[in-house]
Amino acid sequence: MKRRSASRKPNSFPAENVFERWTSEQMRPYQEVEQCRFVNCDFSSADFSNKRFIDCLFERCNLSLIALSGAGMQNVAFQDCKLAGVQFTVCRDMLFEVHFDGCQLSYASFYGKRMPSTSFVRCALTDTDFTNADLSNAVFQECTLNGAIFSATQLNGADFRTATGFLIDPDTNPLKKAKFRLEGLPGLVTKYGVIVE
Repeated sequence: MKRRSASRKPNSFPAENVFERWTSEQMRPYQEVEQCRFVNCDFSSADFSNKRFIDCLFERCNLSLIALSGAGMQNVAFQDCKLAGVQFTVCRDMLFEVHFDGCQLSYASFYGKRMPSTSFVRCALTDTDFTNADLSNAVFQECTLNGAIFSATQLNGADFRTATGFLIDPDTNPLKKAKFRLEGLPGLVTKYGVIVE
């Protein structure tokens, strides 16, 4: 199978590589999954440890609490998926690249992950942990970030213009050239007791 450039979100798949309503049992035999689209699958609490996903799309899937220890995520997109509590921090670092659109990522963790230019579009990121992550030039488009943890997070050039609910400490998170709207200002100055009207 010919591989696409890793910088392009996967969006076309051979007909034989489209799988609907799969369960974790059907996924169990596969260690490397390339250029596949999974639709309406229930993988909740599945063990994907040490599996490798390349140029894949998960669409309307339940992946809450999946185990990803040692898993490879190379240019993997998630669209309208449930990913509550997923610990992306234990994925392999090499070639790690993910995209999220319309996903529920509450209580997920990206602790220490290097993921510059990652796009989060219309995602719920309540209590998601971004501690020590590199999110430079990442985009948080129409995302809710209530309780999300930003601590020593690289946020230079990140776009928060349409995001809501965030609290980010400028003293502990690099924010050079990060983009915010005026109404997002309270999320940056709350710790100083400043009142923005």
